[in-house]
Formats: sequence, structure tokens, C-alpha cells
Amino acid sequence: MSNASIKNITTTAVRAGINTDKHHGAVVAPIYLSSTYSLKGFNEKREFDYSRTGNPTRAIFAQAIADLEQGSVGIVTSTGMSSVHLICQLLSVEDLVVIPHDCYGGSFRLFTHLAKRGLFKLIVVDQNDQSALAQALSKKPKLVLLESPSNPLLRLIDIEEVTKACHNVGALVAVDNTFLSPALQQPLTLGADIVFHSTTKYINGHSDVVGGVLVTKEQALGEELAWWANCIGITGSAFDSFLALRGLKTLPIRMKQHQENAEKVAVFLKNHPAIDVVYYPGFEDHLGHDIAKKQQAGFGAMLSFDVKGGVEAVKKLFANLALFTLAQSLGGVESLISHPTTMTHAGMEEAARIEAGITDSLVRISVGIEDSADILADLAYGLEQSQR
Repeated sequence: MSNASIKNITTTAVRAGINTDKHHGAVVAPIYLSSTYSLKGFNEKREFDYSRTGNPTRAIFAQAIADLEQGSVGIVTSTGMSSVHLICQLLSVEDLVVIPHDCYGGSFRLFTHLAKRGLFKLIVVDQNDQSALAQALSKKPKLVLLESPSNPLLRLIDIEEVTKACHNVGALVAVDNTFLSPALQQPLTLGADIVFHSTTKYINGHSDVVGGVLVTKEQALGEELAWWANCIGITGSAFDSFLALRGLKTLPIRMKQHQENAEKVAVFLKNHPAIDVVYYPGFEDHLGHDIAKKQQAGFGAMLSFDVKGGVEAVKKLFANLALFTLAQSLGGVESLISHPTTMTHAGMEEAARIEAGITDSLVRISVGIEDSADILADLAYGLEQSQR
């Protein structure tokens, strides 16, 4: 494992897989599309034998993310949700899981539905409520899921502090790091056991790949999860791994521009008469601002806001935007806008959404790397029309 850190993370990302081809001297790691690999002889396997189990292109990408997260084992999966599902393979029917009440809608849907089927026990809790979290931990869970910043309200958890409390009761901690990427946060260095991403988002960064990745702090846990990934058949494809590795090389540079634009957008929205509240950790009055400064290398490029006038105003806003695209997902070079209630969190029951603070007037944006003046002009026109 490389000794990657914030200081050399750009070099680590750029150099991933460079000059590793021993056969032809290709500077960039090749795409190995073969589904199967020959044995040297009877019962003499090479490093790779079948691509569901192991693939050279996927292995390079997995190691790159493991290096960036400063972990031991990286496992590339077919989607972000399949990386979450992979973590569930560690659980049995008597095990207890604790998840945040405001986590990504897909994760919430998976855990709640698997619990209903009796695959494990589940507690959903506001993890910013110290009393409620302590009560949940007193029941000695097997796994605690953290998401910081949360999707879509950008709530933050002190990963180091909460992880210590979890470890004190013997719980494993898995952190969704999708919103920040390893360029801005490295949960394993804060004590977490597992970190996972939807690589569809910032890691790939170009909205042309669907994928996931999971990294473990300890080798043994990584080997156990790698066994399960092969067993249930959720490993990522060679071509998707190649594209994500290609996107990864510009991750730190892209994140700088994403964040520069996001800060300008956040300030613009905070001062706009059509906006009730802006959720952005970069503001000093954000409840998680000090936590962000402590554990993140930046405030990220995701933010959300409540539009005055409710859902009708939201509809008018969306209808009058030219640059922002109304679409699922986030983290691409292009600016995207979404309505969590009807899109990313539609899978949550209404009562759960309300409990999490996700209202019909809430809008989430993924700020792209276009010229900031064009981004602001587009939002200004859309918001003006939203109030008519």
C-alpha cells in the first residue's frame, strides 16, 4: 500500500496504474476484457483465473482507491448500492444494525427492507442526537453506518468521536464517503473500519459510469468481503473500472474547481430573497462547520436549499433553468439539480422523509465545473421565475 496522504493525493491519483504493463510497456493500464484466464498447468492458477473473481484492470483501480483512502483492501463493485449490499453479508439474523435517519434514500430502502425480511435487526436514529445514539449503542450493534456529509441535508457527524463510541461496544463502522471522495475526507484515518463510495459520482466524475467501491482498514476484513463479492457476483466490470480509473486521475483538480464554484453559489443563494434556508457546511453558522474543518480537507460541492413557495415554486425553478440539468446523481463535471422527495429519496416512506427533514420545497444541487458566472446567471433567472 502506498503511503498516500492529503499532501501527495494528487500525485497518487494521477500515477494510479501508470507504467504497470509488463508485456508491452503501455504507459496507461490496459483494459483486460477477457472473461477467463488460462492456467499454467494442471491445478496451477495464475494471479487471475476468472473475471468475476479477479480482473487486472479492476485490481489496479481497487488498489488506487485503497491507497487514496489509506486502507488495506479495495473491492470494486457493480454499483454504489452493491457495495452497501456487500457490507450486509457480514450480518446474521441476530445482529443489530444502526443507520442514520437521514442517510441516502437507496441505503435507507435497502436496510429497512432487508430488516423487514428478518435478515438482521435495525435501529434508525438521528446520530446527531447524542442521547439517542448512546441508547442505540447500548444495545451492542454489530454494524453502525455513518454518512457524513449526509444526503441531501449536509448534516455532519464527528467520525472519530462516533467511531470510538461504536468500537467501545464492539461495533464495526462503515462510512459513506461519496459526497466528498478521498480527496477531501479519509474516514479510515479517523478510525472507521470500512469506507465506501458510489464511484458513479465524484471519483469517476463524468456521469458515464455506474459503479461502487469499498475499502477496509484491516486486511482480514477485506479478504472476507472480497470472498463475498465474488460469491454473490457483484464485482465491477473491466471497462467500467478503466473509465473510473481514468476519471480518478483528475479527481483532486476537479474537486478544487467544484468547491470554488460551490462556495460562490452558496453565498449567492444565502442572500437571495427566494430562498428560505441554504444547507452548506462552509457557512460558519452551519451546525457541522467546526466538524467539517476538523475532519475534511474542504467543504465539498454539494448543497441544498428550501425554495419559498413550496413545490409549485420548485417546479417553476426547474422549468426555467438552461444550464442545470434536472437529473439523478451528482459529482459530474456538469451541474445537476434534483428534488429529493420525488427523486433520490422517493423510496423512503413519507413519514421517514419528514422525520429526516426532507420537505417538498427542498432542492439539491451538484455544482459543476462550468464558469461560475454562467452557473449563477442560470440560477438567478430560474429563481426569479419561481416566485412569479
